[in-house]
Amino acid sequence: MAKDNTTAGLNITREQMIQLLNEDLAGEYQAIIAYTVYSQTLKGAAYTDVARELELHAAEELQHAIKIAKQIDYLGGMPGVTPKPVKATSDPVEMLRADLENERTTVGRYRERIRQAEAMGEYGLSETLRAIIVQEQDHEIDLSAALGINVPLAIPPDGTTVETK
Repeated sequence: MAKDNTTAGLNITREQMIQLLNEDLAGEYQAIIAYTVYSQTLKGAAYTDVARELELHAAEELQHAIKIAKQIDYLGGMPGVTPKPVKATSDPVEMLRADLENERTTVGRYRERIRQAEAMGEYGLSETLRAIIVQEQDHEIDLSAALGINVPLAIPPDGTTVETK
């Protein structure tokens, strides 16, 4: 029995999901690169523990990329190979803020992807994304702590943001 190719509520096709997941995959590649570079270029005693944590984040982001690529393949697509651009900076605060903003964006995108996957009846995909969100939110907590700020509010699906101090 063939699956309906569109969802009732969100009207997304399998091909559109593949495209969106490839955009998410590009974000995971971006995170791998950023965390790898930043973990090796953060300087100073104040950042020693932070740099070690970023190394762990890089490894977790690689696992996320593998899971997303597997889902793309399952849906009949070809995983992309191009990362989103990485912010190049030597300023440690800018590095951490860029990582935090990327994590916040990723969590927002995955929340939307979960709704889309469930509307398609792709519950395995939605569960995979839920597990990834748990780690992405842990990254947000780690980065916020390193920056000495509260974890920013979630980015709603419409993309508006609320500044925190």
